[in-house]
Amino acid sequence: MKIRTRVIHAGLAPPAQGEPFSAGVTFAGTYHASGETSASPYTYGRYHNPTWTQFERALSELEGSIAISFASGMAAVAAVFGTTLRADDVLVMPSDCYYTARLLADGLFAEIGVQVRKAPTAGDGLNQLLDGAKLLWLETPANPGLDVCDIASLVHAAHKKDVLVAVDNTTPTVLGQSPLELGADFSIASDTKVLTGHSDLILGHVAVRDSARAEKLLSWRTQIGAVPGPMEVWLAHRSLATLEMRLERQCRNALTIAEYLMTRSDVTGLRYPGLPNDSSHEIATRQMRYYGSIISFVLAHRACAEQFLQSCKLIIEATSFGGVHTTAERRARWGGDEIPEGFIRLSVGCEDSQDIVDDIAQALAAM
Repeated sequence: MKIRTRVIHAGLAPPAQGEPFSAGVTFAGTYHASGETSASPYTYGRYHNPTWTQFERALSELEGSIAISFASGMAAVAAVFGTTLRADDVLVMPSDCYYTARLLADGLFAEIGVQVRKAPTAGDGLNQLLDGAKLLWLETPANPGLDVCDIASLVHAAHKKDVLVAVDNTTPTVLGQSPLELGADFSIASDTKVLTGHSDLILGHVAVRDSARAEKLLSWRTQIGAVPGPMEVWLAHRSLATLEMRLERQCRNALTIAEYLMTRSDVTGLRYPGLPNDSSHEIATRQMRYYGSIISFVLAHRACAEQFLQSCKLIIEATSFGGVHTTAERRARWGGDEIPEGFIRLSVGCEDSQDIVDDIAQALAAM
């Protein structure tokens, strides 16, 4: 069955006469559970929920593995770190990956004795840091700079040295890139973003092939309490059916917009992996089915970037990315990334591409 079909049917229960296609949301803190707890499929709301079960079944079908949902993308990141790393272990991660993942590594996990080594996503730097490591953390394309690394090559190098590999797959989603198929041990995503695509929930998940790792992740979620809300999970599963349609439109729009931005003399530092002249294009083409919905570029200075954003009429100034609405922000306002003050992260939505281009054109003219 093709992925475009699978994503629509993922997680649905077998047809039953008179039953809905998809069950409604289950709100429950506790369940009827007489006698031995093993006799009941559900006992307590921190352990399990039928709405989680259905969504996790859908994710597992798409990931080709065991998927576990979490309260947020960062809860998923913390679960991988927390079930893998101990004092004196070495974590290797990109110096340009998601800032909050770096904060967590350099903060809590460094404080408990984890050694953190960093190198840029692009190039061979990560490979050079693998000796003695426990976990290699990747994010590709990197957020927000959009550099890409060769997952399969790094997995091969890491596994030769008994290093586990985790890939933050938030930007492309499992439809755009399959880290587990490329050999990674963990695939992580913030489902807040592209996967659900409506900017109305916070959620994350981890997918693993190894059942023992899955059990550790489940225990972490239960004991730490990083459980997702059933309403958010239900909304996520409802949104999942349109993922391929949204992502295909967003990526097509992104390429059109990137090609337009190439013609602008007032735009520098343009990055989009789908552009043939982008430094990441060759590797991205080998391992990605979709190049993603994010474009980054640089305007002359902070004031120009702020004027551009204020002048946009269709594009919404907001953080995060992956929604059906086109959004943009001056990413340097948050700090933590080595990017210019005029750096713009543009998350391309599902509007007509010409309308987005026209809005960009008039906003650039207003600078």
